[in-house]
Amino acid sequence: MSRYSAHPTDKHRAAGVLLTNLGTPDSPEPADVRRYLAEFLADPRIVERPRWLWRPILHGIILRVRPRRAARAYRKIWTDAGSPLLAIGREQARRLQARLGDDIPVALGMRYGHPSIAAGLQDLRRKGVRRIVVLPLYPQYSATTTGSTFDAVNAELRTWRVVPELHLINRYHAQPAYLDALAASIREAWSARPRGERLLFSFHGLPRRYAEAGDPYPGECEQTAAAVAGRLGLEADEWQLTYQSRFGPEEWLQPYTDETLRRLAAEGVRSVDVIAPGFAADCLETLEEIAMENRDVFIKAGGKEYHYIPALNARPDHIEMMAQLVEGHLG
Repeated sequence: MSRYSAHPTDKHRAAGVLLTNLGTPDSPEPADVRRYLAEFLADPRIVERPRWLWRPILHGIILRVRPRRAARAYRKIWTDAGSPLLAIGREQARRLQARLGDDIPVALGMRYGHPSIAAGLQDLRRKGVRRIVVLPLYPQYSATTTGSTFDAVNAELRTWRVVPELHLINRYHAQPAYLDALAASIREAWSARPRGERLLFSFHGLPRRYAEAGDPYPGECEQTAAAVAGRLGLEADEWQLTYQSRFGPEEWLQPYTDETLRRLAAEGVRSVDVIAPGFAADCLETLEEIAMENRDVFIKAGGKEYHYIPALNARPDHIEMMAQLVEGHLG
């Protein structure tokens, strides 16, 4: 008999799921925010500039100024459970685990910060998983998000003797269950209060040159928004797609959310609803930028009613959509 162990053939815990998202600082204090931003902005997928040029700008200018400003924003949304993104991520993982059953372990890993993608993969390895479905919670593919996630997965697996079978889910922007869940969340918001004159689909922005280089992100955002508007029976003048969260001096995808809100108010639109379909969990960009900052922009420009429709978070239909994606790849 061989003294070497063969690859396990039993199916007990043969498969597992790594659920990932962007990440969050450990606290809303400037030191923790600085560490988080240093990791985030050092990723060459995020800032596609020569490292020799970008590093002095990042460490000499941006990380000296931006952490304190960002820390003030994080304090506005921080809860007793900590970062909303992390708290929601843990709840999503817990509910997905309950839906899939104990034989398919679910681990949570963040691209930046804690718990890391490496820690999530190691957790699955300890549980004897031999097949892993990686589900980044970015409905629309971008090299800056999904692509970067797979970079981190590969970086960790380079250190493993036995590499597991991988199933990488790189987009779900047109998944019917995802689109249905978005439409349902909007209908529920409208059933609780009067509907706004305009519905804005606000997606995270991207430098325009990234799209011109071939990133499919804007096309997938357009497909998502149009599909949801169609499910809601909206006319062309009742909804609009915009982009938020631009950073730096270069041109990003347009139209910009804040400028659109100013224009709508100036044109006499008095009420708007805003949803951010690219965010699977509420976070700084939705809770502070969209729900607070952009509300102020619209009201100061003359608008009267502004409502943010929350992300899908841990809604049952959202969890069911995740389960369907996973099961489809494990089938």
